[in-house]
Amino acid sequence: MARLLLSLKDIHLRFGTAPLLDGTELALADDERIALVGRNGSGKSTLLKIAAGLLEPESGERFVQPGTLIHYLPQEADFGSHATVGRYVEAGLPPTAEVHRMQHYLRELGLEPEKATATLSGGEARRAALARALAADPDVLLLDEPTNHLDLPAIEWLEAELMQSRAAMIVISHDRRFLQNLSNRTVWMDRGEARWLEQGFAEFELWRDKLLEEEETEQALLAQRIATEEHWMRYGVTARRKRNMRRVDLLANLRKQQKGYVGQQGRVRLAASKGDLSGKLVIEAEGLTKSFSERKIVRGLDLLVLRGNRLAIVGPNGAGKTTLIRLLTGALEPDEGMIKLGTNLQIVTLDQNRDSLKDDDTVADVITGGRGSSVSINGETRHVMTYMKDFLFRPEQARTPVSVLSGGERARLILARELARPSNLLILDEPTNDLDLETLDLLQEMLADYGGTVIVVSHDRDFLDRVASSVLMHEGEGKWTEYAGGYSDMVAQRGEGVTLKMAKAQPREKREMQTEEPVTRSKQKLSFKEKHALETLPDRMEALRAELAALEGRLADAGLFIRDPKAFEKVSLRHAEAAQELSAAEEQWLELEILRESLA
Repeated sequence: MARLLLSLKDIHLRFGTAPLLDGTELALADDERIALVGRNGSGKSTLLKIAAGLLEPESGERFVQPGTLIHYLPQEADFGSHATVGRYVEAGLPPTAEVHRMQHYLRELGLEPEKATATLSGGEARRAALARALAADPDVLLLDEPTNHLDLPAIEWLEAELMQSRAAMIVISHDRRFLQNLSNRTVWMDRGEARWLEQGFAEFELWRDKLLEEEETEQALLAQRIATEEHWMRYGVTARRKRNMRRVDLLANLRKQQKGYVGQQGRVRLAASKGDLSGKLVIEAEGLTKSFSERKIVRGLDLLVLRGNRLAIVGPNGAGKTTLIRLLTGALEPDEGMIKLGTNLQIVTLDQNRDSLKDDDTVADVITGGRGSSVSINGETRHVMTYMKDFLFRPEQARTPVSVLSGGERARLILARELARPSNLLILDEPTNDLDLETLDLLQEMLADYGGTVIVVSHDRDFLDRVASSVLMHEGEGKWTEYAGGYSDMVAQRGEGVTLKMAKAQPREKREMQTEEPVTRSKQKLSFKEKHALETLPDRMEALRAELAALEGRLADAGLFIRDPKAFEKVSLRHAEAAQELSAAEEQWLELEILRESLA
């Protein structure tokens, strides 16, 4: 019989005046793997912190079976005073832990024990946190978005590792395939209440939709009963006073019940602003080749992208997916080969890294570009306040700075800004980051209806299956192969998924002695000129982008050519020059950054 390890009873917690958790209950037995799902802001992470004992609720009970070891994986690792990866992982081990487990997971996750935690990338920090959690061999794992910042090889490795783990677990994730493969029970956080499904996530969405349909039917019946009673109050034949008072009370209770009903959070409304029709040919590549020093990014790639195609680019971190996109869109010159871009292309890139968001900018200014108070969507002018509601932003958030937005809110803000721009070629770089499942559904529906071409980079297998018409797969050594269909179709044709192993941590001396793909040692460090360029180029690029925006604003003035043809010509020439300067600066910065990383 399963043993209860952890339970929460009648948990209450408010943020401001609204209840976030209202009598919520949760229980975990030693044979359970629970998928904890719900909209962004529904209280999933808060409930997990309460389960971990890191947050006190206003009221309720938390029970942990004596002797149970619980390990909590937060969305962002907190290294505290631990200077190196090894010390951070070791600090999370219980006294009885076996050291070889720590060494094993550090090797499996490609981490060096002596590496400074301050220098870790997002992916490395996530792998260090996973090594700490798994090496502890806990009885209970509480995992908050464990696949964040991981590439496909790491996600599939983690999935297999958790499947073999003896630990009971509660998992929050937006990765459908990960939840489907791992869970055997589902808890849906909905309006402060935890709703239970005694099956895994694979059955969740049909069950949820059925519950919501039943709820809508109940509300429709309630409204009908209220209308009937109101009609009786106005026109009914007067009966005994006692009977009349009973029906008055009934009507009052029905109205109270209707008023107390809390409906579902609004749905994001996604619609891309359509650009002009592009040519049938969108991108053609022949013999495309690009390397940085000894690192091959692309080697001899032939590719044809036609209008309406949905091309997914798949590979491990470091394969060069972003560089490949820059090559395909003409932002970066190849070493060899030819790139031909189609006619009348209007390219919009969804920057899910959010590097283009400035902390001091407000929500409204991001959407409008700081110009006016309206946006134009498919020829329709809409006030920014109305447009914000489509993405679940409240009117009072219009002047909210980006710095205080959550990850999910930033993701929606990027969508709101970029989808307002006319396009016929959408570049989606990790679009699923921080989006809840419902918003992901709507993004997929929008892409299905989108009349242009889509190029997407994603580590979400389910999303790729639903969106992609073909997959461009990294095979190693700069080789890329295109497969028809989505991710599962690619696996069926290729015989395996993204199986490239994560780089194993090994002694520095051994790495330097390897002869496969040797890195030249003739250059030990960046020159003074290269360092100076690396430090000053970001400011230069930002200044050029600002200048281009100002020039575009002047060119948008339809009367400029009539008033002053020479000024119009001068602005047009400067716009072309600035665009070329920006492209050259971006390419130089990228080459120097890759060189700096290889030398480090």
